[in-house]
Amino acid sequence: MGIRIILTGATGLVGEGVLLESIDNDQVDEVLIVNRKPYQGENHPKLKEIIVNDFFSLEEISDKLRGYDACFYCAGVSSAGMKEDKYTYITHDTALHFAETLAKINPDMTFCHISGSHTDSSEKGKVMWARVKGKTENALMRLPFKKVYNFRPGLMKPIKGQKNIKGYYKVISFSFPVFKVLMPNQVIYMHDVARAMINIVTKGYDKSVLKMTDVKILAGK
Repeated sequence: MGIRIILTGATGLVGEGVLLESIDNDQVDEVLIVNRKPYQGENHPKLKEIIVNDFFSLEEISDKLRGYDACFYCAGVSSAGMKEDKYTYITHDTALHFAETLAKINPDMTFCHISGSHTDSSEKGKVMWARVKGKTENALMRLPFKKVYNFRPGLMKPIKGQKNIKGYYKVISFSFPVFKVLMPNQVIYMHDVARAMINIVTKGYDKSVLKMTDVKILAGK
């Protein structure tokens, strides 16, 4: 049997890319996307969706979250123009509450969290977003899941079929061949990130924080 996945962030760049690879991957039997707004992509037999207005109010849907093997937490926002308290609320508080809910009902679950390159595990650096991401990673790793993995990819090239691509990522996609030559350890294809997440659920890995080289190893690169 394949794995059953809960996925957040399907209406964003990373989440949509991970979703498309997951429903196309033979190791995956089902993907339940939990969104604040409906996903506008095509229907698929593997795909289920729950709309939740508030990620802090999950009691009514908790029974529908039982029995899953993994969560791919891909929801997130850019820190540009944000105050630290608001960014912390979205990035740390929301993710932690969602994860705590899952840990109570699916303790044997593997939780995969999309973090960011140069995240600050010390939580004491000068860069706001890196501190908050580090605080989030550390909090998640203390939860009683089977395993928690924090993925720190760099620049990611969207895959065919993605619709939720911001303007600057369209530029990155166009310039990807150049980036790949100039800084090969800082760029990756989105489908490779997704494959790494799927493979880590089925095979495991000896690190909890995965940098680009680890992600590529798990993707079979």
